[in-house]
Amino acid sequence: MAAEQRLHERAGMVRSFNRFYTRQIGVLHEHLLESSFSLTEVRILYELAHRPMLTSSDICRELGLNAGYVSRVLKGFEKKGLITRIPLPSDRRAAQLQLTDHGRETYLPLSDASQREVVAMLKRLSEPEQNQLIEAMHQIESLLGDTDANYMLRDPQPGDMGWIVHRQAVLYAQEYGWNSEYEALTADIVAKYLRDYDPQWERCWVVEKQGSVVGSVFVVREDEATAKLRLLYVDPCARGLGIGGRLVDECLRFARQAGYKKIILWTNSVLVGARKIYERAGFELVEETPHHSFGKDLVGQVWSREL
Repeated sequence: MAAEQRLHERAGMVRSFNRFYTRQIGVLHEHLLESSFSLTEVRILYELAHRPMLTSSDICRELGLNAGYVSRVLKGFEKKGLITRIPLPSDRRAAQLQLTDHGRETYLPLSDASQREVVAMLKRLSEPEQNQLIEAMHQIESLLGDTDANYMLRDPQPGDMGWIVHRQAVLYAQEYGWNSEYEALTADIVAKYLRDYDPQWERCWVVEKQGSVVGSVFVVREDEATAKLRLLYVDPCARGLGIGGRLVDECLRFARQAGYKKIILWTNSVLVGARKIYERAGFELVEETPHHSFGKDLVGQVWSREL
């Protein structure tokens, strides 16, 4: 009986925290950021802005929304000229959804306003307190999320870069037979990132699952208008969880916020899984060049995406 009572007390604490956090992020307002859109509508716009070629079923699944409700929202977006539908070649009854130019113009001020509100909230805290807050959020997400698919994205910590070089070298040697030339290339890319890192233009994400690093990706500056995605990696033990797509989405989001106009990447045709992720994210193949590297005859590819 005492255990049951303690459980109910903790439930009350969780509900109290929910009320507190709801007030903090302002979702009790009838409309978000003084716009004509509800919080859920803006959340759907966010998904469409950051994850190209979603279907209505994808949105229902990702956000846990009722199909009828999503259908009504999407019809409203269509009437306002915010989205367009592209029939799927594999199933003419389904369609991929894309924001129109007007849709992006409508969404961006909402995103910017939301970013400013959160930045203002964080500025009230010292940097150690900000890190403590983010870590607490990660812990809540870890405890309450899907235990099988649970992972978190974080900034790199001391030792991570060496681990990334190690895991990439091992992975590509095991799966593709690449030699130490690839390890040297990876080490050079990581070393340059560490030496020349500019937080305004560059970013690295590390994926952690159950205390282990299972993925990573880098965005670096190619030139003033162009970002470059580098070293996308997901460990075999963490594949199938959507980590690769999530990392690419984060790269696109960061590149847009940094002010880049385009993002490019270099890969090889044998990396079929990565290529599928890039295609789903809206990248297009712009160049192919045969080469002999890493002990193999390969076809290098340059992929590009406008932002």
